Amino acid sequence: MRRCLSKLTPRQMGFTNSTSFLAGSKNITTTSNAAQVDQTKHSSVSDMLVDSFGRFHTYLRISLTERCNLRCQYCMPSEGVELTPKPQLLSQSEIVRLAGLFVSSGVNKIRLTGGEPTVRKDIEDICMQLSSLKGLKNLAITTNGITLARKLPKLKECGLDSINISLDTLVPAKFEFLTRRKGHERVMQSIDSAIALGYNPVKVNCVVMRGLNDEEICDFVELTRDKPINVRFIEFMPFDGNVWNVKKLVSYAEMMDKVVKRFPSIKRVQDHPTETAKNFTIDGHCGSVSFITSMTEHFCSGCNRLRLLADGNFKVCLFGPSEVVSLRDPIRSGADDETLREIIGAAEVKKFKLGDPRTFHYLNQTNCYEVSNVDDAREYLETRNAMDIVGIGQESQDAIFRVVAAILHLGNVNFIKGEDADSSKLRDDKSSYHLQTAAELLMCNEKMLEDSLCKRVIVTPDGNITKPLDPESAALNRDALAKTVYSRLFDWIVDKINSSIGQDPNATSLIGVLDIYGFESFKINSFEQLCINLTNEKLQQHFNQHVFKMEQEEYTREEIDWSYVEFVDNQDVLDLIEKKPGGIIALLDEACMFPKSTHETFAQKMYQTYKGHKRFSKPKLARTAFTVNHYAGDVTYSAEFFLDKNKDYVVAEHQALLDASKCSFVAKLFPPLPEDASKQSKFSSIGTRFKQQLQALMETLNTTEPHYIRCVKPNTVLKPSIFENDTVLNQLRCGGVLEAIRISCAGYPTKRAFDEFLDRFVMLATHVPEGSDEKAACASICDKMGLKGYQIGKTKIFLRAGQMAELDARRTEVLAGATRLIQRQIRTYLTRKEFLGQKKATIFVQKLLRAQLARKLYQNMRREAASICIQKNTRAHRARICYTNLQASATVIQTGLRAMDARNKHRHRRRTKAAIIVQREWRRHQAHEAYNQYRKSTLALQCLWRAKVARKELKKLKLAARETGALKEAKDKLEKRVEELTWRLELEKHQKVDLEEAKAQEIANLQNAFTDLQEKLDEAHAAIIQEKEAAKLAIEQAPPVIKEVPVVDNTQLELLTSQNNELEVEVDKLKGKLEEFEAVCSELERYNKASLTEAEDAKAKAIQLQEVIERLQTNQSNLESENQVLRQQALTASTSAVEPEELNSLKDRIAILESENETLRRQAPAVENTVPNEAVFESAKDLENGHQTEEIQATKEPRTPVTVLAKQSSLTDRQKESHDVLLTCLTDERRFDNGRSVAAWIIYKTLLQWRSFELEKTNIFDTVVHKIRSSIEKSQDDTRELTYWLTTSSTLLYLLQSTLKFSNTNNSASRRNRSSQTTLFGRLVQGMQSSSVGLETSSGYSGMVGISNDQAMVEAKYPALLFKQHLAAYVEKTYGMIRDSLKKEINPLLNLCIHAPRPMRARTLRDVTKGSHLNTTAKQQASYVQWKNITEKLEHTLTLMAENHVPSMITRKLFHQVFSYINVQLFNSLLLRRECCSFSNGEYLKMGLHELEQWCLKTEDEAARSPWDELQHIRQAVKFLVLHQKTQKSLDEITKEICPVLSIPQVYRIGTMFWDDKYGTQGLSPEVIKLMAEDSINMTYPSFLLDVNSSIPFSVEDVSQSFQGGTISLSNVDPPPLLRQRSDFHFLFQTLPE
Repeated sequence: MRRCLSKLTPRQMGFTNSTSFLAGSKNITTTSNAAQVDQTKHSSVSDMLVDSFGRFHTYLRISLTERCNLRCQYCMPSEGVELTPKPQLLSQSEIVRLAGLFVSSGVNKIRLTGGEPTVRKDIEDICMQLSSLKGLKNLAITTNGITLARKLPKLKECGLDSINISLDTLVPAKFEFLTRRKGHERVMQSIDSAIALGYNPVKVNCVVMRGLNDEEICDFVELTRDKPINVRFIEFMPFDGNVWNVKKLVSYAEMMDKVVKRFPSIKRVQDHPTETAKNFTIDGHCGSVSFITSMTEHFCSGCNRLRLLADGNFKVCLFGPSEVVSLRDPIRSGADDETLREIIGAAEVKKFKLGDPRTFHYLNQTNCYEVSNVDDAREYLETRNAMDIVGIGQESQDAIFRVVAAILHLGNVNFIKGEDADSSKLRDDKSSYHLQTAAELLMCNEKMLEDSLCKRVIVTPDGNITKPLDPESAALNRDALAKTVYSRLFDWIVDKINSSIGQDPNATSLIGVLDIYGFESFKINSFEQLCINLTNEKLQQHFNQHVFKMEQEEYTREEIDWSYVEFVDNQDVLDLIEKKPGGIIALLDEACMFPKSTHETFAQKMYQTYKGHKRFSKPKLARTAFTVNHYAGDVTYSAEFFLDKNKDYVVAEHQALLDASKCSFVAKLFPPLPEDASKQSKFSSIGTRFKQQLQALMETLNTTEPHYIRCVKPNTVLKPSIFENDTVLNQLRCGGVLEAIRISCAGYPTKRAFDEFLDRFVMLATHVPEGSDEKAACASICDKMGLKGYQIGKTKIFLRAGQMAELDARRTEVLAGATRLIQRQIRTYLTRKEFLGQKKATIFVQKLLRAQLARKLYQNMRREAASICIQKNTRAHRARICYTNLQASATVIQTGLRAMDARNKHRHRRRTKAAIIVQREWRRHQAHEAYNQYRKSTLALQCLWRAKVARKELKKLKLAARETGALKEAKDKLEKRVEELTWRLELEKHQKVDLEEAKAQEIANLQNAFTDLQEKLDEAHAAIIQEKEAAKLAIEQAPPVIKEVPVVDNTQLELLTSQNNELEVEVDKLKGKLEEFEAVCSELERYNKASLTEAEDAKAKAIQLQEVIERLQTNQSNLESENQVLRQQALTASTSAVEPEELNSLKDRIAILESENETLRRQAPAVENTVPNEAVFESAKDLENGHQTEEIQATKEPRTPVTVLAKQSSLTDRQKESHDVLLTCLTDERRFDNGRSVAAWIIYKTLLQWRSFELEKTNIFDTVVHKIRSSIEKSQDDTRELTYWLTTSSTLLYLLQSTLKFSNTNNSASRRNRSSQTTLFGRLVQGMQSSSVGLETSSGYSGMVGISNDQAMVEAKYPALLFKQHLAAYVEKTYGMIRDSLKKEINPLLNLCIHAPRPMRARTLRDVTKGSHLNTTAKQQASYVQWKNITEKLEHTLTLMAENHVPSMITRKLFHQVFSYINVQLFNSLLLRRECCSFSNGEYLKMGLHELEQWCLKTEDEAARSPWDELQHIRQAVKFLVLHQKTQKSLDEITKEICPVLSIPQVYRIGTMFWDDKYGTQGLSPEVIKLMAEDSINMTYPSFLLDVNSSIPFSVEDVSQSFQGGTISLSNVDPPPLLRQRSDFHFLFQTLPE
């Protein structure tokens, strides 16, 4: 019945508002959800690789050649096959170009096949080029293995990822028989070579043929026990050119049975959606087993394969006669990539010229294109498989779908008004295209098809008249043709199925299954619902008659007492619909006979005819609707389209057109009609035909014994475990089930014949004698069981509902009791019999055992007595011999022992005395060592405990820092305040420097004036003394007679007095100036004290925020800036501390000058003679900056202060000029002499020559530091400049470190300063100063070969210490800038390197330009460009550091930190991004790390080789990602062997985020994951991320030790020309002692 209704439905439903028509064709045009696997996963697949079923073809098989070095019997006939000429085969470049085109469009796997691909000579070059394609994930090969072992190592280097080896037998003789040549050993050797090279698994393909190798299936499986082999059993399939016999086929089920019997532990493995094989594993086997069911079970729904043949032909399907498209001819004719894409894309959907179902008129009426839980592609494949089963051949299947496609194209043919009145023509080119396509698919004449649609031939007695049709009539004519074709096609399929089932028309018995639709009531019900409901009414009547009427007839026949049960009869509904005349169908046929009838006139006719019918009603305000009261309920029908759906006629033009089709299948659908039928279009009624078919069905049902199965739909949402009570109840009521239950409950549902009843329940009536009447016996049983209300008929007993269950329960109890009694007796008998037999056997065994034990006991007693006798004699003999020997030996030993005892006593007395001395010294030493060890242990324990307490406090502070942000804001404000105060202190420092210079200038002038006055006083004093001596000598030599006349010369006295007065005036002026200077100094002191107070307040606030700073300050650059601020504060403090000392010294000098002036005044009156001026010579030395001037002869006149000031000014100008020249040399002279910085050498030697290190005050250091700072700041982004200044600063720092020593006062002061610095800033400065002081007080290593400490070390003052600290700071700053610059350059590259690049999103054909092929190669090789860029950055930085002779220690430290940074970035990104924790990404990172390792190994600089160890975390993480068989690894193996450096949380993080996107394998086992999770919870700090170390990894001592490898000599350095021209730098030409 369902076939009849299905055949009827397309004609009735029409095309206006239904999508059920051509439902089978929807399978062709809809998208397959199963084949897509995941839409988002294939977002990068080009549209050209998606076929009409929605399958993504991402797997390309390329046949490299047609030749093969084997002649297998099952794939090649004995006479061979004709090969394509070599020029017509694809060349290497053409293969690579086409492969690149497919890969760029989304293909990610390529398999090389043949023929035998290894016979091609350029196979290695092809593999090399294909493996370099960007986006290709897997490159595989299928080979017979004859020559593979020799070529496999090279192929692996070229990028071959996986191997399939064809081997059909393990017997060498059978192999030779199958392949017609020897070579079995070479194939096995190839398999072993592949395993040795690391291919896992090695796939072995075995085609199973009955009678040849089907007995070796288990032997092949045995190969997987100890080797990583995947044996793939393939069902025998036909190949082109060979003779295929179905008897050779061994099905998958049969093969599976054999394997299961031998290996019962085999289990199925989860397959990939695109996997064609069914995969299994066996416990205890290394390998696996697969089955390819190419013949018994289709796998086309998940097929993603394409095939490119050796001659350039392209196939979409690997099996079947699919269409072939040539790509060789277009590529050789110069076609671009866009053209090739169009050709490939067209091949995917070319066969039936179909597209999106939304574009077809017959399918887009309801906008419903997909149904939930319905896989259209699978339905399509199952339909094809069913066609194969019922015997529909491939050609017929193609013809069926071609006809369905033609119908779809017919629906898109539209018409418009033609040139003539009431004529029509095709609307546009689109309609013409669909008409042409339909004609091609139906293989008929296009022009005749168009005429049959637009014109109608009317047959008259006078001849045929051709009548044009208007557009509306043409559209109806088109739909009529589509209906007719589809109806004939449906009839043909039904007939084919019936004939294939094998029904016998002569059979006398029939077993049939009738599946009915059930009552239908939709929102809009049309003609098809009326027909279906009519069928249900008929069947319901049959059900009522069979169930209700026949039940009551049986009661009457058996003559039992019963009451008549009323039931609803639906005969009046049947009469309303099908009665003739007067029924709805009869009225419909009558209306169809009149051309001018419409659905409205038909409806009005029904309203009038059935106005008073109780089963018919008219809805309110309805013009064409009517309601019929069916058995199941009221159904409202719409009379629209009733007339069109009831008409069924074949147009003669359509019949003639399709009968003449060149397609035999289409022609068979339209056989020639009789002449009388072909002359006119005969009207036919669907309703009448439906009634006839329904009547025939009822007649068939009446001749059979029906059995009913009611199917109930539990819910309307189509989901399991949901029951809608109302829905289920309504179905039971509509189906008559409730009515049947009511009748059954009212009657006797259980009835049995007397003999059947007695046979079943005879054990319940043991009191009934044998041979009694059956009727009486049945009544006796029922009475004994206490049944009420049962009836006894003529031949049957009738029971009420539930009574049969009571009898069965009692029967079960009786049988159970009898069974238990029988079992008890049998078990007792069997147990006693077994016990008696065991007892008899036990007694017999005991007797034998006791006799045996007695015999053994007697034998042991005899042996024991004999052995005792033998032992007694043997022991006596041995005892005599032993005694004799002992007596002789004892005598000798006693003699020797007595002598030895005497010697030992003497030796003991000597050793005792010595031991006492040794013990005393050793105990003293041991006590001293114990004390030292205890002291060290105590200090270490204190440090550890303080560190632990500090860490706890730090953790608490970190937690507190997260709870508030106010501290951060306050800290920022205080930092700004500290910066402001620092700026003010810096400004005051510069002001103080200027004042100090002015003060020094003034003091120098005062000193010069004082010197001149002192010289004048000395001269005057010397002259007075000489005059006195001359006067005394004259008096003594004068004659005594002469009277002494006193001569008083007041001229000289007056001269001296005037000079003294002048000196007093000058002294008064100097005192005034001194008082002014003291006032200025006191004011500066007050201002300085105020500044210091302000700075101390800021420092106090900084101390209060120390804890906040320690929590929040993690950046090294901030620490360095704060360190610099503290250095400036220390400098200011030191300057302010020196000023009072200098002031006191100046006061002392003034006091001395005043005392000397007083002495001169007292000596002035005693001068009696004039003293002439004499020449006075002086030797002046200017110690500023170490300059030594030549001796200057003074004039005989006394020098004035103006002359002294002019000289001082000249010296200052020369000093400034020398400084400028030195700074010019520092910036411009960038040579290196034997790896030595010439500028650093000149600066150092000049400062050493000028004795600047020994001065208390000098500005040369500030000038040099300022120059270095400005140069570094200008070249922040220039690595070449930074490396030069790093070398120069470190060299100069080394020279200072190796030469300078500092006084104990400075050391003690620094110690006092360090002890007072307890804050974070103080500790930073403390670390710097302690390093410097430690170096200053060191006396072991001078840093210069051949120079002793006494000769080389220079006593340095505070400016030199500050200069060295500045140099150390700039070495650290320059190092940090170079390191951060390199990190900044490689950081974006690391972001690109952490994840393997995915293929670019495929562009549409419109966006592809002709030049896209030029960029294909560059894009394909861009995968590892970023890694190469990183190595280029590293190589560039290493080259610059080598060119500027940076110390190897600094270079090594820099690259260690950079590699550590790479390790941290890659490792943290791996832990934070799940897409990075994949197998393919691990392989990508492994390749990148290999690039870094190769760079480290290839570089010539030793400093760049050691940092490779810094990448341990990422290396071990990558090793874990690419590890196979992770599930078999234990926690100890992972943490101790694979990832010993990684912590448990880190391994747990990677293990949980890992996903195998390449092989689909599982990660770590659940047990290991659980253990790691527990360990992670128990750990104190479960953080898995690494921190970047941005500290300076070396100290000043490390910089000094880095120069120990090579001697830095201060001689034989050629000064620059600028210094050669100056005489004050001639000391550079002197050779220092080496």
